[in-house]
Amino acid sequence: DNRPLNFSEFESLINQVIYVSATPGKYEMEKSRGHLVEQIIRPTGLMDPQIIMRPARGAVDDLYGEIRKRVEKQQRVLVTTLTKKMSEDLSEYFQKMGIKAVYLHSDIDAIERVEIIRQLRMGTFDVLIGINLLREGLDIPECSLVAILDADKEGFLRSQTSLIQTIGRAARNVDGTVILYADKETDSIAFAVRETERRKELQREYNLKHGITPASVKKNIQSSLYSNEDSDYFEIKTPNKKESVISEKDLPKEISKIEKLMKKAAKALEFEKAAELRDRLTRLKKKQLEL
Repeated sequence: DNRPLNFSEFESLINQVIYVSATPGKYEMEKSRGHLVEQIIRPTGLMDPQIIMRPARGAVDDLYGEIRKRVEKQQRVLVTTLTKKMSEDLSEYFQKMGIKAVYLHSDIDAIERVEIIRQLRMGTFDVLIGINLLREGLDIPECSLVAILDADKEGFLRSQTSLIQTIGRAARNVDGTVILYADKETDSIAFAVRETERRKELQREYNLKHGITPASVKKNIQSSLYSNEDSDYFEIKTPNKKESVISEKDLPKEISKIEKLMKKAAKALEFEKAAELRDRLTRLKKKQLEL
């Protein structure tokens, strides 16, 4: 049989395994049977960021003030939202207010994405706004503030894992701070705050014991990448099947397919893609009810 192994076949062939993950899941924890080794101490002495909770009401005005403080210090800000529209509106609003903000969306290809991050580090932009800030390449030492809007809206975008990983984006700077804009403390928020404080206490004790003074990560800014014309290949996006032409008979099948793709994207931490699939799923279910 010339095919990839399925998961059960893979499991039957392995013996001793080392799982390496910043946020191990339930499966890894169960299989490890308590044999865990944590990497909490950083060579730079940096501690996990300070976490602040603030009300969702008035979040944009409050965030504007916080961004101004960082801009004065020539630091960068990451802002994560739940929807594409909110990211677009927020980016437009901050630009009108004189903030150099940019929206990182799913239509941006890999090369352009790297260039935007490079420009953020250089100071061409001060604020990066997006749905998914967990992708590779967002380890930005100049980032001193991560703002999480609608932090209390439970779901794959605000789960324990995604909150902890998003919080970690502020852990490269000695002034690292995370603001959770929320009206209530969810179980995911409580866990993320508790875990961050636990790690922070261990880091603080280690630094005191060894006389280490925390320092921001030093990382060179790469030169601009080549253009599409110089690359061997680049992605040409193809449009999705139009929702309007899906027949009543095919609708349940399409809904099931989109649900699976959404869960798969969320599991892979491709939250922007998952959010787009979620919106499409909502439209299809609404169409189904109208039939």
